[in-house]
Amino acid sequence: MVKRSIPLLLFFLTSFGHPDGVMTPVPLSASAPPTSKVAMLVATTREPSGDPATLFNGERSSKPHLTQITVSIPPKREPGTVQWPKRLPPDPATDFAVTNAQQIDTIAQGREWFAQHVNAGHALVFIHSFNNAYEDSVFRLAQIVHDSKMEATPVLFTWPSRAEITAYQYDKESTNYSRTGLEQALRTLAADPNVKDITIMAHSMGTWLAMESLRQMGIRDGRVDPKIHNVILASPDIDIQVFAKQFTEMGEPCPKFTTFVSKDDKALAVSSFISGRVSRLGAINPAEEPYRSKLEKAGIAAIDLTKVKTEDGLNHGKFAESPEIVQLIGQRLMTGETLTDSNVALGQGITAVVGGTVTNIGTVAATAVAVPATIIEQPLAERRKPRPADDTLGGDLKQQTRTQ
Repeated sequence: MVKRSIPLLLFFLTSFGHPDGVMTPVPLSASAPPTSKVAMLVATTREPSGDPATLFNGERSSKPHLTQITVSIPPKREPGTVQWPKRLPPDPATDFAVTNAQQIDTIAQGREWFAQHVNAGHALVFIHSFNNAYEDSVFRLAQIVHDSKMEATPVLFTWPSRAEITAYQYDKESTNYSRTGLEQALRTLAADPNVKDITIMAHSMGTWLAMESLRQMGIRDGRVDPKIHNVILASPDIDIQVFAKQFTEMGEPCPKFTTFVSKDDKALAVSSFISGRVSRLGAINPAEEPYRSKLEKAGIAAIDLTKVKTEDGLNHGKFAESPEIVQLIGQRLMTGETLTDSNVALGQGITAVVGGTVTNIGTVAATAVAVPATIIEQPLAERRKPRPADDTLGGDLKQQTRTQ
């Protein structure tokens, strides 16, 4: 990425928008076509806006807030897309629309909501990326849950983002501001007897927040809460060296980690430039050394989406916009399944790096694409080997004695 291309990318990043004020609930007409509904619990460290059309702004709140929200999804749409209204109020027949939004004042009320919406005891906690307004993350999670057909109760954690491309540093500091808030939310969720297991899925800058909160939990308790089974990092906007340190310091045993990377991610190229040309975890080639060996020893699955094509011009949201990948998340990764030759059927060519030896696991289902999907397998026992002590994925392994 050369310096002169950055202004063009920044312009591209700011060239798209949608109507503000979509959080006001709209009624569903009895004569309207049937729509799908996604009910979610939303925890936030944002400041209340005082306006029912937006609910929360991008400033930082001194205390967390809980809201229950239901999103209606229109019957005719392309999977992977969020159909924003062209005018307000939204039309549920053609647009994503909020049909219910109610404040929750106590943990007991939150647990009551979860008991009413429990889905096999599985909880999905989603943490959004940089440059997201409150409604952006609400609609994105609704889209992911609907398109993936996952059996899980969705919980959104939304942190104070000003939703401005020039507010990168403010947003980054807001993730640090929200570390304890997310940790407390995860602890509260794990303490709920209706919750059997938790999957965390974070995107871009939200992966930094997820890693910091898990690291903080690990430092306090010696390990991450055992109900947190899976952590999915999509396009992680994290310095590779820092990620290795965060991962090591969260303790043992740790959750199963999967990360989605793409070498053509333009947003991460901008982030790398802003951060002093330090490579971001979400832009590595996981099949090349030294990353391949380090991922193997850490037991981290890395799925390369470089060949996956979506309508996202920045190549930064492939995990949510590719129908095949979002279904892989909901149907396979959340359940902790291993990809095998008998049940992989992807519409795009991918490479998955999970261990030390490359083996073919089947060809892509779509006949127009001849690229095989490959995976590097690794036994479960291997995932519990000691973590590398070096703070770089590319450095020499050193034995580390962990203080408990």
